[in-house]
Amino acid sequence: MASQVTLIPGDGVGPECVAAARRIIDASGAPIEWDEQEAGETVFRRGIASGVPQETIDSITRTRTVLKGPLGTPVGFGEKSANVTLRKLFETYANIRPVRELPGVTTRYSGSGIDLVVVRENVEDLYAGIEHMQTPGVAQCLKLISRKGSEKIVRTAFEYARSEGRRSVACATKSNIMKLTEGELKRTFERIAPEYPDIEARHIIIDNAAHQLVKRPEQFDVIVTTNMNGDILSDLTSALVGGLGFAPSANLGSGVAIFEAVHGSAPKYAGQNVINPTAVILSSVMMLKHLGHVDEAETIENALFATVAAGTLTGDVVGYDSGVSTTDFASAIIDNFGRSAEGYPVRRGRPLALPSPVENPVTVTPTSRRVVGVDVFIESGMLPHELGPELEAATSDAAVYLKMISNRGTKVYPDGNTNIDMVDHYRCRFMQRGDGDLDRAAIRDLLARVESRVNWMHVELLQEFDGEPSFTKAQGED
Repeated sequence: MASQVTLIPGDGVGPECVAAARRIIDASGAPIEWDEQEAGETVFRRGIASGVPQETIDSITRTRTVLKGPLGTPVGFGEKSANVTLRKLFETYANIRPVRELPGVTTRYSGSGIDLVVVRENVEDLYAGIEHMQTPGVAQCLKLISRKGSEKIVRTAFEYARSEGRRSVACATKSNIMKLTEGELKRTFERIAPEYPDIEARHIIIDNAAHQLVKRPEQFDVIVTTNMNGDILSDLTSALVGGLGFAPSANLGSGVAIFEAVHGSAPKYAGQNVINPTAVILSSVMMLKHLGHVDEAETIENALFATVAAGTLTGDVVGYDSGVSTTDFASAIIDNFGRSAEGYPVRRGRPLALPSPVENPVTVTPTSRRVVGVDVFIESGMLPHELGPELEAATSDAAVYLKMISNRGTKVYPDGNTNIDMVDHYRCRFMQRGDGDLDRAAIRDLLARVESRVNWMHVELLQEFDGEPSFTKAQGED
């Protein structure tokens, strides 16, 4: 049975790369019905601010599978990235970035046997893009990590490892510093890992993961991590095997899969027939496996390996004065159908079993909860020894007392660090006097008292869930 695929050629070199991949897929005999649609710069120029027209959205809604080239975001018009629009619209929460040493492509790591996958959470974290200027000189970005999002990306990583017969999954986080946000992914990983006894599971601090990837990348099989960490690591890993020209990717969601090269539109090479289409071709191999056309995927991947092993390489590898053209490279792959590269077996794999969506927004229900205090963020040009007494006087008979003041995460009052170069952004921590649940009326009273002395711009409840604090302490706070 034929599989329907929305085909988006993209911008710059995208149409050339996508045309090469489509030609190879068609030659393989894979039963694909293409529905070509637009997104990106041409759509922006038509006045569609998202860069994605309704016709394309309707096509993806119907086919549930996309192969696309890179999309440009013009300067001066258009409101957002069309790539981000597609990922957000269809909530493709998992970004899969495999990298593998290729025969004939010489790098510093040639011979080490690099064959790993970065599984990056694709929706949450700092990339939710929730930012505020809290004072004229201090910006804030909210880092959101959910239990639901962590469970989906962790299960996807383990299922991907199983689908390709991989041996291990490493969870890379900065949970030693961000114990609640990055720690949520770590705790989720450790809770779910026992469900996959056939796969070795370990946690690694993200900076050590970057260090180890440069030092001995062959030790990794699958790495699962948060959004920004994954963005950085996946570019790092592609550099180990020759660059973004060899970096395919898949953006997977609940019922929708978008396959694309990682590299950009490279407009200066557009129309010259010199670009390396390998990343899009390998993305199409991932797509065919996803659709269950495993034989055709294996044929194409083996032929690509045989082609580069024979020295048929594009200009980004050997220089544009001696590299083969985009179309000749595609022709060579088709000519090599049935061949393979010795020592480079492909992973046949099987379709990936993605976790089922959970409609209920509530995934964690504590048996008890209470508000024990409040952090009030204020803008002030006062120094801590001036601000502290002001706030203490304002709340001397309130339901809460001033426990401490911090500046950029370090306690500065009382008896705080005096070596801090202050900014006009303070976190003032007020704790309730006595037991019980601090009610909203007491918080409103507190804000009125604070407002009589200084400007406040943000409030955060300090809560306990099941008797455990759900907030961290400032550096130096007891």
